Amino acid sequence: MTLVRFFVGILLLILSPLILFASAAILLAVDICFALFGRKRLPPAVATDNRAASVVIPNWNGRDLLEKYLPSVIGAVSGNPRNEVIVVDNASTDGSADFVAKRFPQVRLIRSDRNLGFGGGSTLGFREAKNDIVVLLNSDMRVERDFLPSLLEPFFDPLVFSVSCQIYFSDPEKRREETGLTQGWWGQGRFRVTHRVDDEIAKPFPCFYGGGGSSAYDRHKFLELGGFDEILKPFYYEDTDLGFMAWKRGWKVLYQPRSVVYHEHRGTIGRKFSPQYIQGVLKKNAVLMVWKNIHSRRMLLTHFTACFTSSFHALISGDQPGGFSFPGIAKAFLQIGSAAAARWRARSLAAVDDREAFRRHVGGYFRDRFDAPLEPIPSQLRVLFAAPYAIEPPLHGGAVFMKLTLESLAPIAHLHVIGMVDRPDELARQQDLSCFCQSVRFQVRRPLQEKHPSSRLPHAVREFADSEFEWRLNRILYQDHIDVVQLEYTQFAQYAGEYKHIPCFIFEHDLYFQSVARTMNRLTGVGKLVPYWLEYLRALRYELRTLPKMTRVQVCGEHNAAYLRQFLPALQERLDTDLRAGIQTGHYRYSRDGRESNTLLFVGSFRHEPNVEALRWMVSEVLPRITAMKPEAQLVIVGSEPPQALSFLASHPNIRFTGYVEDIRGPLARYAVFVCPVRSGSGVRVKLLEAFAAGMPAVSTSIGAEGLAKEGGASICVIADSPDEFAKAAIRLLEDAQYCDDLAANARHLVETEKDGTVITKRLESMYRREVTRQRPLAAHHSEPEPERVSSRAQRSASTAW
Repeated sequence: MTLVRFFVGILLLILSPLILFASAAILLAVDICFALFGRKRLPPAVATDNRAASVVIPNWNGRDLLEKYLPSVIGAVSGNPRNEVIVVDNASTDGSADFVAKRFPQVRLIRSDRNLGFGGGSTLGFREAKNDIVVLLNSDMRVERDFLPSLLEPFFDPLVFSVSCQIYFSDPEKRREETGLTQGWWGQGRFRVTHRVDDEIAKPFPCFYGGGGSSAYDRHKFLELGGFDEILKPFYYEDTDLGFMAWKRGWKVLYQPRSVVYHEHRGTIGRKFSPQYIQGVLKKNAVLMVWKNIHSRRMLLTHFTACFTSSFHALISGDQPGGFSFPGIAKAFLQIGSAAAARWRARSLAAVDDREAFRRHVGGYFRDRFDAPLEPIPSQLRVLFAAPYAIEPPLHGGAVFMKLTLESLAPIAHLHVIGMVDRPDELARQQDLSCFCQSVRFQVRRPLQEKHPSSRLPHAVREFADSEFEWRLNRILYQDHIDVVQLEYTQFAQYAGEYKHIPCFIFEHDLYFQSVARTMNRLTGVGKLVPYWLEYLRALRYELRTLPKMTRVQVCGEHNAAYLRQFLPALQERLDTDLRAGIQTGHYRYSRDGRESNTLLFVGSFRHEPNVEALRWMVSEVLPRITAMKPEAQLVIVGSEPPQALSFLASHPNIRFTGYVEDIRGPLARYAVFVCPVRSGSGVRVKLLEAFAAGMPAVSTSIGAEGLAKEGGASICVIADSPDEFAKAAIRLLEDAQYCDDLAANARHLVETEKDGTVITKRLESMYRREVTRQRPLAAHHSEPEPERVSSRAQRSASTAW
């Protein structure tokens, strides 16, 4: 048998290019003819009567299941005389119909003289139902007594097509492969779907499709779409097909977690058909689903390519779940005529394109397309702040900027924070943010197992790609009625949505492709250069593609903006240079007295590679020149998590290694001169702003002081790029008190007037509000009353892990 199957596979391999080419040609002909002669049929949505429902249960040889589960359904609908229960019997041979007629006379029994399959039997039940809403249940479903009222509730909205129940298995030990909360996306040339378990969803939530055996439908909309399509007989994909058509029609599909049913998984199909037969149907219908519903030529091209490559792989290595197969393609081709007719009908019913239909069930897009446009603009905006790194404690410059923004925004906006941390032990500290944020949710970043040289995404971006994180971010967008999305760092640009009514901002703490280029410029040897060159090309491609999708792009200063404009001149009007890079000046006491003589202070988190590189250069090239002229000079190093490669510094006679300090203001007030030997990276160095605010004179490389030391302006620090110049500058600052006083005064003035966090954050909130008002003109003149502020930490929805 295996040998026969192999030879059949070889024959289909030979024929498959012709089959696929013929299929593509037929589908293209349908599209051309529709463009010339087709007509859209899109009547306006009509409100439904959601006070009663008809429950339809298709049955085929399921007498035992009806006996076991039908009583729970009858009990659940008995409170309203307008409700009805309909059993559609598909020519059962086990006496099901007679059993129902005798045992449950209150049930309407529809006898079919032939087996119409699940889809056909369901559609017959819909046609016979007397209520506007039809609840479709499998015969192996047990329902909670109160499952119906909450299931009908969302149908007050005339755009709602279907509402799915929350599904549990009768056996609580079973893994919940089916929950009712469905998610769908396009991948590997086909529809991909999954069921999610999410206990944080407590109200109706958008989902990809309503499960055919556990959902309520608007009867009129169901019949307008043609019901379950006959081409997908005998089972599977009918509900996915209807859900996708509903989204394309401009309607909504929702999940109602408060309506609970219990399913004996595949209790009907799994008992009647062999696994091989079920897999064959799945693979055939996976192809037909695409041929009917996908009208984008680009997506179809990926589909036909995947059909051949996946089927070839299955022939060599065996069938893979979720893949295509040559027999499945051949069986689908035998229905090409019906598929072409279904495609024409699907085109006539589509109000939006394929890409938009896949997006609309995602929480953020659902809010943007349906809710946000008409929602009043609140007096305090609801801001979702997404951070790729820990914010508490602020161990690095980026964390300082982020915490400053959150602290300054908290009195004037409602903040919801979502982010990642590197280690589990960092989760608890993020809870400190709940003192002034409405909700705080962090997860541990999943390690990237390996770098892929062929990947088009930069390695630094792939490290933060996480579908679970994306799901949770979108859940917050929808459930917390977010008005503004603030993304931090290039790595999180991947989580920006192409929204129409929710402005999306990104703060480029540094320009990643510029940072990579600067590092690359100092490397020698092909072995080192090639990986960096590839990463540079990926980073350049990524940032030039993603940044234009943002509402506005925040950078650390005009130096970053000027560099970015060289590559993206169209961003000219959407670059903000003065909204983020600042500190709370008042937190730092300005003092020039009582400092320890002959001391140099280096500050930096050693998770950041430019800091490691800067310290190496300082110790190997600059410090020996300083100690040659001033043997008593001491370099004090403050920084968390130094790498093992720097452990030798602890025994150096001119170096003091303090490690992490809880409050950086102590070292800033104690030591004499600040050194910033940074030679790579991009952005504005928080460490310099803090030194300026504390009255500490500084020597820096030109890259380290980028965006702060202005040409022609008052001197705020010494700029030196060679080891000799840097050493001489440090010596002068250690010896010339008047020069140090002048530099420190100028630097403090700069921070007070241009980099004070409270001032720039008010400008940030004003920018948020301008963009929200611009993108939501219908709501701009209807300000929402201010909701009661959360007054205690215990009342806030704050958590640090999922």
